[in-house]
Amino acid sequence: MCFNIVKCGERMKIKDILAERPVTVSFEVFPPKQWDKIENTKAVVRALSTAQPSFMSVTYGAAGTSSGFTQEIANEIEGCGITALSHLTCLTSTRDKIHEVVGTLAENHIDNILALRGDIPEGFTFPDEQYFEHACQLVDEIKRIGDFCIGGACYPEMHPESKDRVEDMAYLKYKVDCGLDFLTSQMFFDNEKFLDFVELCRIKGIDVPIIAGIMPITNAKQIRRSVALSNCSVPKKFYKIMDRFGEDDASMKQAGIIYATEQIIDLMANGIDHIHIYTMNKPDVAISIMNGLSEIISYHG
Repeated sequence: MCFNIVKCGERMKIKDILAERPVTVSFEVFPPKQWDKIENTKAVVRALSTAQPSFMSVTYGAAGTSSGFTQEIANEIEGCGITALSHLTCLTSTRDKIHEVVGTLAENHIDNILALRGDIPEGFTFPDEQYFEHACQLVDEIKRIGDFCIGGACYPEMHPESKDRVEDMAYLKYKVDCGLDFLTSQMFFDNEKFLDFVELCRIKGIDVPIIAGIMPITNAKQIRRSVALSNCSVPKKFYKIMDRFGEDDASMKQAGIIYATEQIIDLMANGIDHIHIYTMNKPDVAISIMNGLSEIISYHG
């Protein structure tokens, strides 16, 4: 296989990667919950890096409890010669905490941040003005702190808290106008819904790159939680796959890899050139998908 890879020591911003490369495929990893597992996650990063993704993102611990873990994994990603995208959620972090985390990212030469509000914990209320209620406030704050490339999240089938599509698109447009350089979608399984969403974004003047988020479903139980988190629908075709292969782990894993690969090929055939794979820290799954795309990416990338 031959993919583009960032040379070790070369700092790049995601917006430049998206602008310069006709096709990109990136990965997401998550940090461990306990420090004694950090080396295991670093091994996952090293394994994933062999597939030479365009960049790799690392998620942020709930309430910032593992922000140091996120930084450690981001450093490992950069050490593998791959551009790191560090997630940052603001809902339960104070402004001082945000400044501390962003300052640490800058000190470690991490130039890319995915700015997220985060899920609202049950019973949570905002104690004072030190807290951010919306992702757009976080974007504004990061812009004031330094010269970062900032991405945001979008929901192809509407944010679960939006009352309707009109409100959903208005808020997304406002968030982008606050200074986002790109959007990454939540997972989806129906490409038509994503394509319709992108078309609507362009009509509404949202012209930043929109990266398609793909979640390979490799076991039947995974689908329930995934759907609940992303507010996405599941096509009849995928339910049939789960009904037929869900009882056998090996069969379901293979079917999930093939479904995700075919989904990506169909997206690329329809002009969607930037893909983000939610790897769930499973290098074998992500690498299998990349192998299934090798000639496509080599030719078009």
